[in-house]
Amino acid sequence: MAGKESDWKHAEEFVVENDDLAQARAHSLELGIEPITPAMGAQLAVLTAATVATNIIEIGTGAGVSGLWMLAGAPQATLTSIDIEADYQQYARKSFLDAGVPANHVRLIAGRARDVLPRMNENAYDVVLIDADPHSVIEYVEHGLRLVRVGGVVVVAHALWRGHVADPAYRDDVVAGYRSLLRELSASDAVISALSPVGDGLLQLTRVEE
Repeated sequence: MAGKESDWKHAEEFVVENDDLAQARAHSLELGIEPITPAMGAQLAVLTAATVATNIIEIGTGAGVSGLWMLAGAPQATLTSIDIEADYQQYARKSFLDAGVPANHVRLIAGRARDVLPRMNENAYDVVLIDADPHSVIEYVEHGLRLVRVGGVVVVAHALWRGHVADPAYRDDVVAGYRSLLRELSASDAVISALSPVGDGLLQLTRVEE
């Protein structure tokens, strides 16, 4: 296990965030938000670049760390970001502004995701990032697969939930929800799935033709 832990540590330290991301991360920590790790962010940038994303939606704005990473991979994209905390989004808005992201490339929606998501257009997004209430992750993934286009990607941050999903000693509702999600998706013909151990797990789902 020591070797694997060393590999994970090296993967995180391999990524160097620029000043704008470092500032957004500092704001996140000040606000008590747990942002995605640098390695998770870099992987998101690769995904948005690989899909040549033009429309991205994320559930969980935070202070803008994940949004900045995704736009780093697809600077031409428009980002729609949903968060129940409007105060957090003010920090995110400043993060995007400071990074030079055009104002018309970011749409921030303050509200509960379960109320907002049903109003979003189906098959309209290239990448969907889910980084919000872990108790609702299954519901959010269902929405994500409805919103993403065929060939697009749904990404779930913290999919190994602090290392607890792989540990049978943990049986709380959040861990059980992630385990159920992973089990169902691994057996699904509607997606191609991959689970990366970066951070505390990054689940990637590509929607395939039905």
